[in-house]
Amino acid sequence: MTLIVGLTGGIGSGKTEVSRAFEALGAPVVDTDVIAHELSAAGTAGQRAVAAAFGPESVAPDGSLDRTWLRRQAFADPAIRRRLEATLHPLIADEARARVASWTAPYGLLVVPLLLETGRLRPLVDRVLVVDCPEETQVTRVRARSGLTEAEVRAIMAAQLPRAARLAQADDVIDNAGTTDAIPPQVARLDRFYRALAKKRPTNPADGAKLGQNGA
Repeated sequence: MTLIVGLTGGIGSGKTEVSRAFEALGAPVVDTDVIAHELSAAGTAGQRAVAAAFGPESVAPDGSLDRTWLRRQAFADPAIRRRLEATLHPLIADEARARVASWTAPYGLLVVPLLLETGRLRPLVDRVLVVDCPEETQVTRVRARSGLTEAEVRAIMAAQLPRAARLAQADDVIDNAGTTDAIPPQVARLDRFYRALAKKRPTNPADGAKLGQNGA
């Protein structure tokens, strides 16, 4: 049984850099953001479902979903955001479960930005790993990479758990307040820890529940 680590963190916290560092050490990674992008492509089930729910304005000229338009609509109106999540999240979760089920490594990372907010995939993970940084750092990073205004970034952050609430639910934390050079040593330490934990897991699912559900 593969140990499943749920990697999460606020927007701009550095989840992608952290997951890449784990991947470099041989850990398989399933990223729900990547799945969401795949489901946005023209002709996919996700694209068809969102287009049916939100109309032609939600579709870009190439037939894929207009993610910029959808993001702005969703974070301007909580009701629209909930409707978008209800349309896409079940499809994303089903695909994530299918990919995780194929893992054979000692442990793997399931990257879910809203792991703690929606709870849909939370029962699947054994441990919660939070990538953390100050909120001002989140704003600066997101603005630099996306061109969003500060108000738009903070609207996205407002839809996520506050930093303190996220940290309160973490089993493990990576501090990404500084430069990316600080990530690999922290990842290497957790890699050793997760591999050691994985060795203690039952080889048969019938032998017991997940470690994370037994207080590990």
